[in-house]
Amino acid sequence: MPNFIDLKDLKKDQLSDLISLSLKWKNNNCDQFMKDKNVVLIFEKPSLRTRISFEVGINQLGGNSYLLNEKEMQLGERETVEDTARVLERYADMVIIRCFGHDQLIKYANISEVPVINALTDFSHPCQVVADLITIKEHLKDFENKKITWFGDCNNVLQSWIEASGLLNFELNIACPEGVKPDAKTISWALERNNNISITHNPQEAAEGANCIITDTWRSMGDKSPFPEDQFIPFQVNKKIMELADKNAIFMHCLPAYRNKEVSSEVLEGNQSVVFDEAENRLHAQKAIMQFCLKQNGKKM
Repeated sequence: MPNFIDLKDLKKDQLSDLISLSLKWKNNNCDQFMKDKNVVLIFEKPSLRTRISFEVGINQLGGNSYLLNEKEMQLGERETVEDTARVLERYADMVIIRCFGHDQLIKYANISEVPVINALTDFSHPCQVVADLITIKEHLKDFENKKITWFGDCNNVLQSWIEASGLLNFELNIACPEGVKPDAKTISWALERNNNISITHNPQEAAEGANCIITDTWRSMGDKSPFPEDQFIPFQVNKKIMELADKNAIFMHCLPAYRNKEVSSEVLEGNQSVVFDEAENRLHAQKAIMQFCLKQNGKKM
């Protein structure tokens, strides 16, 4: 089944094609290849960009969307994940899921007879990184000989960035506090394909000469565990950090942003910030991802 669960499930040329297809959709909104197709969105977590970009994209492409939010269902609670998948595949041409447990998503995808898209789990956020890659392509032209630097928490977005680096072979520097580590299995998988991935606890070193600096909130959505914010303060992206980067460097953040926490207001609102281009590109990325899944599934386009 042509699901979209994690970037590492793709081949390099498939990810490259998704980037190109996304840019095509950005310049062409005429083809309604989802006419009369029904898409169910299961969102256990709140969402602005992910939900609206999918719903607007489905509407623009001629399809119909139906939302089940966190108040209406949680996967595996009132009925099993397997039963939910078997029911919804009788109604829908595709299911898009934003949930807490990655294992629940995988369980659902393994049962479903229609494509399943990962709209974020606690483990990964591949849709976001496709949009990020589009944004870099637009502003920096390519990924070759580019230094991409991540600042802060080793969260689900970084997980998908590591997978993207393993596929596309660009330099990825991860700047994080000591004791904060990305998933070991994913790092190992990526390093087998790209030895240009590094982890440092020195934010200045990581920023030096970077072509793109990326950060995210220090605390993941729904995380209620004790949070040592003090250890993240040196990893704030601010003017001094951006001055160490390449003079043409861009700044990205998937939003929502907490100003003067992980990023200063000056940087977020500055000339190097492309966060709202990045947010817009979620729409074009979602269209490309849906087309990829339906085309691979043999649905008429």
